[in-house]
Amino acid sequence: MAGIYIHIPFCKQACNYCDFHFSTSLQFIDEMTDAICREIIMKKDRITDQVGSIYFGGGTPSLLPQQSFEKIFNTLTTHFSIASDAEITIETNPDDLDAKKIAQLRQLPVNRFSIGVQSFFNEDLLWMNRAHNATEADTCIRRSQDAGFENLSIDLIYGYPLLTDEKWHSNISKAIDLQVPHLSAYSLTVEPKTALAAAIKKGRQLPVNDEQSAAQFISLIEKTGIAGFDHYEISNFSFPGRHAVHNTNYWRGVPYLGIGPSAHGFNGNIRYLNIANNAKYMTQIASGQLAETIEELDIYDRFNEYVMTSLRTMWGTDLHKIENDFGRAFLADTLKNSKSFIQRDWLQHKEDTLVLTQDGKLFADYIASELFLIDEHPER
Repeated sequence: MAGIYIHIPFCKQACNYCDFHFSTSLQFIDEMTDAICREIIMKKDRITDQVGSIYFGGGTPSLLPQQSFEKIFNTLTTHFSIASDAEITIETNPDDLDAKKIAQLRQLPVNRFSIGVQSFFNEDLLWMNRAHNATEADTCIRRSQDAGFENLSIDLIYGYPLLTDEKWHSNISKAIDLQVPHLSAYSLTVEPKTALAAAIKKGRQLPVNDEQSAAQFISLIEKTGIAGFDHYEISNFSFPGRHAVHNTNYWRGVPYLGIGPSAHGFNGNIRYLNIANNAKYMTQIASGQLAETIEELDIYDRFNEYVMTSLRTMWGTDLHKIENDFGRAFLADTLKNSKSFIQRDWLQHKEDTLVLTQDGKLFADYIASELFLIDEHPER
């Protein structure tokens, strides 16, 4: 079943490491809601399958008022067939999830929260310029569970200078103790044009230590494994059967619709990207034109996309699929290019799949890039 991603481009304040598209001005929320609904209608024919997942990302979707959510859901249900058991996720921040907000969200079809906790330590949250504190990080999870939102995911970040191994172990243990069924954990990446990148360049912040990140990643794998989590994607861990439906579909190449400024979509052969500018997005949509650029994917693009996404998962890269979808030449090149990684014990070749080993997970992007293929005769 297909998925729908809706980007809500508003935040209370900017985290120092974030390079996602958002605005801290909330004055155009109503206009943005109208534009999102118009875009949904304009793209309604791009999905003919039943919708199995809807994901509100951002930005901070939990900033939207109730009437905005109701308008968007009314538009979605009018123009799409949504499965009765569809996973409907909203990204939230702990400071938004007070009792009143949770009660409002209970009235919507939302059945899953992805909560941007990042850390359970106040000094770390201040360093990141997060809007919440450690107490809110803890209580919002308990409050959500008490209100019936058991299907929760939380985000944690590792690899930043303030995070000692002891604090990292405490963060993982806290998530486990709170019985959160899904955990997304990301190594801090210093993105260009962020406040953190500028501070590091000026010597006001320490750079990221790759060895620290690697060690904390390995300890994360070990501690969550002992607790019974599947490490089902490089950055994602869950109890068996509790994998994120929406994101898993990304990694498996299932078509999805992208709505909102900076959102992207994919139908198997075409990828499209919406403009990352709120004013231009709303103006263009209001004029009856989609605010997107379209990229047609050739067979090499599709192969490389498949390798990049599948290799990150516990299911691995299916060699039968490569032969069936791309041909024997692609299979032969994949087997040849994977040999050195198998010899280094970074890849395993088992049951006609290529799967990363624990050591290989530290080099997932590099391994995938080495398996990519290019068209040697692009003029043809």
